[in-house]
Amino acid sequence: MKKNIKNILICLGISAIALSSCKKDLNLSPVSNLSDASYWKTPDQVDAFVSGIHTRFRDHNTSFEFLGEVRADIYGTDPGTTATFTGEATQGMERMWLHTLDADNSGVSNFGGFYNNINQINLLINKLNTTNIVSETSKKNYLGIAYGMRAFYYFQLYRSWGKAVIVTDPTVDIDISNLAKPASTEAEVMSLIKSDIDLSNENFGTDYSFSAKNKKGFWSKSATQMLNAEVHLWTSYRGGGTADAKIAKTALTSIQSGAPALSLLNNFADVFSSTGKDNNEVIFVSRNKLNEATLPFIGNFVPQTSLIINFYDSLAVRKFDVVTDNYGGLLRIPTKIATYRKFNENDLRKNLTIQAAYSQPAAGTFKIAGAFLKKYQGEQNAGSRAFTNDFPIYRYADLLLLLAEAKVALGESPATEINLVRARAFGSNYNEVTLGYPHQAIDADPKEAILQERLLEFIGEGKRWYDLRRMGNNYVFAKTGLASSETYKLLWPIDRTSLTNNRALTQTDGYPLF
Repeated sequence: MKKNIKNILICLGISAIALSSCKKDLNLSPVSNLSDASYWKTPDQVDAFVSGIHTRFRDHNTSFEFLGEVRADIYGTDPGTTATFTGEATQGMERMWLHTLDADNSGVSNFGGFYNNINQINLLINKLNTTNIVSETSKKNYLGIAYGMRAFYYFQLYRSWGKAVIVTDPTVDIDISNLAKPASTEAEVMSLIKSDIDLSNENFGTDYSFSAKNKKGFWSKSATQMLNAEVHLWTSYRGGGTADAKIAKTALTSIQSGAPALSLLNNFADVFSSTGKDNNEVIFVSRNKLNEATLPFIGNFVPQTSLIINFYDSLAVRKFDVVTDNYGGLLRIPTKIATYRKFNENDLRKNLTIQAAYSQPAAGTFKIAGAFLKKYQGEQNAGSRAFTNDFPIYRYADLLLLLAEAKVALGESPATEINLVRARAFGSNYNEVTLGYPHQAIDADPKEAILQERLLEFIGEGKRWYDLRRMGNNYVFAKTGLASSETYKLLWPIDRTSLTNNRALTQTDGYPLF
């Protein structure tokens, strides 16, 4: 790890575009004395450091997507097949949705790479609390960002591995041989998460504004309150009861009053458009931009151009072609046909979220062959498709459905929030008497109604696995391929390299010991 210690601050202290090249795995590398002593001198340097933290956050989009969604019931090869409909091999990705992960095939390794940015956040917090480089107003804003983002990272670790190594001090002048540290208990990790959320809210105060320069691409008070709601809904099912559900509801309604410009867009597709960034529905996104960064995981979810042209788009009554359908991926994680069929035919999200592909056994006759993720269309650039869509972390539809969930926990009606989402989904076809809550059959169980609405709304946004886990293990067992006899697999295994590098760690309970 010593080979990287002199460039950590340099990487984080330059412009966002240059930062995209600083992608070495820093793990928990210590900050060099030389860099540390010469860097923290001006407000511009601190501002660049904060920008760097957000750039590193973007580097974790693949981990966010895999941890939050791929093990759920959305993706997989269809019954009777072991490869995608295009013939591309899944190459180990299937271990996530088949729940056959182990230390050597862990799905996500090195704890998602999260600790390298946690370390930088720790350094930022330390410097802000021990120096007077920036104004008091900027200091509080930066601390609000730092504590909020650190809580977000630890919530990812908590939901994925349960126990986690807690590191809250920057690793300056640390002996490499003493890096070994055992994981803290789940209760201790949750305590840190809630404490950091409180510190974030305290530093943001009543400021719900978004960054003037970076807009929705920077963490904000609204992002902290969305996280606050997620965390307390999670704990409301695990002993926190109505007290925690009330905290979640208050956090969400405070966003509505503090940031009143937030709302649902009329057109679902516009939320994800590369040309409509920072729209009113967005609360916080991981930013991508042409010639800077593109969605890193998308190639696993879309097919090779040379293979998709063998199939048809039945809605457009056309064969796919290399100009329009130049996805350029290697389809390792296909969307199930069953997922596509879960949508009502009049739900506009269906064909905006998923692309169905058909064979044509006879002229004018189409037979569905498979499906893949369509939500992120990117933009055409010099004859190639660039997936420059931002990756949504939080948006207003999420707020509404979390609020509906909090209301159900408190014995209140979720109709207003659910119906706002459904009305947008069905557009001119919406009839509240037949499609609105509580008039669909699934609405007899409001939790099931919310889970279904979140499934249809957030495919491709890294939420489904976490949604099922939040509401309870029984939902995971009922809707995924995970058997109730393998409860330990609700959490992820720790990869062999991480166990080797930190001998104080122990494998996630239930998995074979290291």
